[in-house]
Amino acid sequence: MKLTPLILATSTVFAASGALAATPAELATKAGCAVCHQPVAKGLGPSYQEIAKKYKGQAGAPAVMAERVRKGSVGIFGKVPMTPTPPARISDADLKLVIDWILKTP
Repeated sequence: MKLTPLILATSTVFAASGALAATPAELATKAGCAVCHQPVAKGLGPSYQEIAKKYKGQAGAPAVMAERVRKGSVGIFGKVPMTPTPPARISDADLKLVIDWILKTP
């Protein structure tokens, strides 16, 4: 009987520690990226595939991409400006996950 609270606490910690973690695609959607960007098709902005192709093999790509997300940009993929995305919409850690995921897009 005394083990029941321990088992319950352990299972709660386990469930919260990863079973409910969002995928990079879900993080991007939640942050609003999917309003302009799609996996393969061009939308208002370039597709994730286009972005990955542009930055392929560039060692500093993650830092450049993160800066462009945070500060916004224009003229990189066309005339439509990308508005800044503040940390309140996506944390730095989640942004890193999303950028790594985009760069692995085939």
